[in-house]
Amino acid sequence: MSPQPDAARMGSAPQHEQADLPALANREGVLTDLSRVITDAWASFDVPRSSEPQLSDALAARLEAPLPEEAGDAEEALEDAARILDASVSPSRPLFLGYIGSTGLEIGVLASALLATYDVNLATSAGGADLVEQQTLRWLAEFVGFPLAEGAFTSGGMTSNLTALLAARERALPGSRAQGLDGRRAAVYCSEEAHHSVVRAVEVCGLGSGAVRRIPIDSRRRMRPEALDEALSSDISAGVVPVAVVATAGTTLTGAVDPLSAIADVCTRHGAWLHVDGAYGLPGAAAPSTASLFAGLERADSATVDAHKWLGVQKSCSAVLMREAGRLQAAFGHEEQYMPHDGDVANPVDRTLEYSRPFRSLRLWMAFRVHGAVQYRAWIERALANARHFTDLLRATPEFELLHDPMLSIVCFRHAPPGVDNLDSHNIRLAREMQRDGRVFLAPASVDDRACLRACFVNFRTTFEEVEHVLEVAQEIGHSLSRG
Repeated sequence: MSPQPDAARMGSAPQHEQADLPALANREGVLTDLSRVITDAWASFDVPRSSEPQLSDALAARLEAPLPEEAGDAEEALEDAARILDASVSPSRPLFLGYIGSTGLEIGVLASALLATYDVNLATSAGGADLVEQQTLRWLAEFVGFPLAEGAFTSGGMTSNLTALLAARERALPGSRAQGLDGRRAAVYCSEEAHHSVVRAVEVCGLGSGAVRRIPIDSRRRMRPEALDEALSSDISAGVVPVAVVATAGTTLTGAVDPLSAIADVCTRHGAWLHVDGAYGLPGAAAPSTASLFAGLERADSATVDAHKWLGVQKSCSAVLMREAGRLQAAFGHEEQYMPHDGDVANPVDRTLEYSRPFRSLRLWMAFRVHGAVQYRAWIERALANARHFTDLLRATPEFELLHDPMLSIVCFRHAPPGVDNLDSHNIRLAREMQRDGRVFLAPASVDDRACLRACFVNFRTTFEEVEHVLEVAQEIGHSLSRG
């Protein structure tokens, strides 16, 4: 790397002596190094690993060092960062199946670099970025089949669910954002397998976790509409105001899709807001083989989709979609001297919970531009096919037990070899040993109080052959544990 003649740059002189912060000493050289690091990482994502790398003792020691007082070398910092990330768990790897992660689409890396470079803030009017955000919301809603009136990109499914519930609270309890509950009782309804973000959102809304009504599930692990109807009727008779019903379109545990149309019927009968938490599963509405599972989505008042899950882009890139315009303004609109309105035109922050809001939508906008909806549908179908293939392999292998019939792309199973008395302990140990091994990343879970392994097929890189490798590795390590 050729030396940079200008010494008064970060990375080549003590920071207090630098006159023109914060440019790097050798921009071109650092970008060349970064390009090499990213290219190597992308290549490593193409095939599964043979083992999990570890940090060197020297690098681990540097991670215990105190705060640097003087400027350091940018290239050395970049190399250390690359080694640290390579020894970290990445959802971009084809056999990362333990949690619902992204695929780390390469175009998302480019978008991330651009949005970080320009550092646009979407709290106030941001020119062209505002137009991109609105177009991306329209594209996303069209892709999953939601009748969009307005929406916003957020930091994740938790924030998107909270945004929707705050809008629902203001409709159900007008003035609650200012006066609070004011002695009124309220409730939110979700299935027994709804994500805990719903409970957190209810707590943040000021309703208290005791306001969550967990509705029983059926044999397919979906919310039972008749039980929801009974819970709503009972609460309304007792003077409790329904704030929202949260249906899940792809539960985190098993991928179950609640019966949206039947739930929408119940919500219509009781005048309740219907929110669909589709953070993981809603892209399945775009796949021909599973689209019918999402019938009734068009009747929801709001929906959540995490593009950093099944749509493959990097965190964080979530969206909340609203069927009626003005609900976000009612929940978040405000006037401050440091951010006056231009007449009656609201600032973007009047429709969101967050103030400092980065240009997250650029990642998904570029992904749609480059790959297109047809390719996305094919990728989603591949993940669904991988889950079906894995399910068939489990059914054909006597020492494995399938714990549910998958609706989307999550499969919960456990290893049950002869002679093992405590299957719960065995499967938890198996999951931990597979994580240490590094060839396949699975995580433990619990279905009906039975410890198990959970495979989440959302990565577009995962092939049919690699799916078979998952079972081979689980058998190999499982047999070793059962003999020990």
